[in-house]
Amino acid sequence: MKLAVVGATGMVGNVMLQVLAERDFKIDELLLVASNKSIGKKINFKKKTYAVIGLDEAIAAKPDIAIFSAGGSTSTEWAPKFAAVGTTVIDNSSAWRMDSSKKLVVPEINASELTASDKIIANPNCSTIQLVLALAPLHKKYKIKRFVVSTYQSVSGTGVKAVAQLENEYNGVKGEMAYHYPIHKNAIPHCDVFEDNGYTKEEMKLINEPHKILNDYSIAITSTAVRIPVVGGHSECVNVEFENDFDLNDVRTLLHNTPGVVVQDNPETNTYPMPIYAEGKNDVFVGRIRRDFSLPNTLNMWIVADNLRKGAATNAIQIAEYLIDHQLV
Repeated sequence: MKLAVVGATGMVGNVMLQVLAERDFKIDELLLVASNKSIGKKINFKKKTYAVIGLDEAIAAKPDIAIFSAGGSTSTEWAPKFAAVGTTVIDNSSAWRMDSSKKLVVPEINASELTASDKIIANPNCSTIQLVLALAPLHKKYKIKRFVVSTYQSVSGTGVKAVAQLENEYNGVKGEMAYHYPIHKNAIPHCDVFEDNGYTKEEMKLINEPHKILNDYSIAITSTAVRIPVVGGHSECVNVEFENDFDLNDVRTLLHNTPGVVVQDNPETNTYPMPIYAEGKNDVFVGRIRRDFSLPNTLNMWIVADNLRKGAATNAIQIAEYLIDHQLV
């Protein structure tokens, strides 16, 4: 197995290497790839030092799998070049997600759709992954009509610059701004850029991507995405209306039995998911499960996950593991 990690020097790339080591991913040859300015930089992985190489050198090496976390423009230009030499690309950017010819995959939900001919596979948006992982088993049993999702997203979702802004503001240091406004002691209802319809790009991802992953375009979806002063972990308040009624204990059992989901839901002991406890973990945590009494067949949930792990690195590596286990590469 020859594996390339494209964007190895970035925030997600760093987590990718951590997760590869933790899961003891079997690698015969590891290629750490980044932009020209990072070529030659040394990175340690499992007690071995690797020199970062460029994209052209990586393509020439013809890796079996290349996991991309280097931004949409890089993926748009370079993913097809890797695919052309036989490499299977798993892409973390938004470049290929809504391309009808590409699979958008959360392994626990739809990895079975993958074939050996899928040479560019899209990893969903971080907020989408944790959302659909909790919704998929409920949709299968009760049939979702509509849901409203409001996200409370960590600054690590923006990147290193945003984490530095929060740290600087917390310490009273003036520095470069990732956001239009201070993030410390604040909540900014603005994730990604605004589109012509008044929604942000992030909000539209939460509307469009679940349709494709759940393979059901009849679901009505609306969303609001908010940035909060948390370093690691996205939280979501989700209100779901089903066609069929449900039993709350059955809902908890369904979620408990879903791989990758951990139910934390006990008001008597103040047990519920929080990003401070989800950070550094690969699971999706669900709690505050309760009936919405204002509408029939409607449920409220609170969903939390580490956006750099299951929301990015872990999900991509799980796709790679599936491809290897099913001999698709």
